[in-house]
Amino acid sequence: MPMLDDLRVTPGSPVLLRDLPTRATHGLTKDDAVEAMRVNTERIARLQYLLWAESKRSLLLVLQGMDTSGKDGVIRHVLSGVNPQGVRVWSFRKPTEIEYSRDFLWRIHLRAPARGEIGVFNRSHYEDVLVVRVHNLVPEAVWSRRYDAINDFERLLHEEGGCAIVKCFLHISHDEQRTRLQRRLDDPDRNWKFDESDVRERARWDDYQLAYEDALSKCSTDHAPWFVVPSDRKWAQRWAVSQLLVETLEAMDPHHPPAREDLIGRMID
Repeated sequence: MPMLDDLRVTPGSPVLLRDLPTRATHGLTKDDAVEAMRVNTERIARLQYLLWAESKRSLLLVLQGMDTSGKDGVIRHVLSGVNPQGVRVWSFRKPTEIEYSRDFLWRIHLRAPARGEIGVFNRSHYEDVLVVRVHNLVPEAVWSRRYDAINDFERLLHEEGGCAIVKCFLHISHDEQRTRLQRRLDDPDRNWKFDESDVRERARWDDYQLAYEDALSKCSTDHAPWFVVPSDRKWAQRWAVSQLLVETLEAMDPHHPPAREDLIGRMID
């Protein structure tokens, strides 16, 4: 299988999304990717079982992207084989009154995966340097200092909680987003997915691209790297995310806890 180091954002390096591909296939055909996904689904299930049994470390998958970039589909397909007991998925929407009265990371920390778990953030703490910035919800002096707070927070999860963090920006093109939004309008079974706000946010495309570029550049670190995943082809996107999870979990190398000497040879009446 091809390696995905070329998707990793080098810490501190500038990011220009217009120069990065959205339709890359990583050298795979669709049939190759589908078969590789099947294998990866089994590997993720086995590695998750070991992570749960070991119960010393955790993994956090952060998914960000423009509307229609495929976050829900990634969750549904990539994690289709896991034991639901060991996975927690959280979708962060507009803060509640209680959440808004606290610091912006308070609600995020509550949902960080426990030891043994895989956590998935469908949108995340990065909304506070994305939508908050684009819509001028707080002054620049406030959101601009949040990059450092995010890096410190992710370092805390990694160093104190043993959490491996994989952050995927699902990179789609402007044209592909239009196609997917139009499909939601044309297909009665997809109408429920369409929201007028999607069109309003699309009008701010360039502003969001700039906001994402800053977030990717300033918040990709050795302990919590960003990966820019080409997402115009969903089959290639889903394979890439599954491969990143497999590579991360295999590098963690989780194991069963050691056998208890006091139980060896014991019989139950």
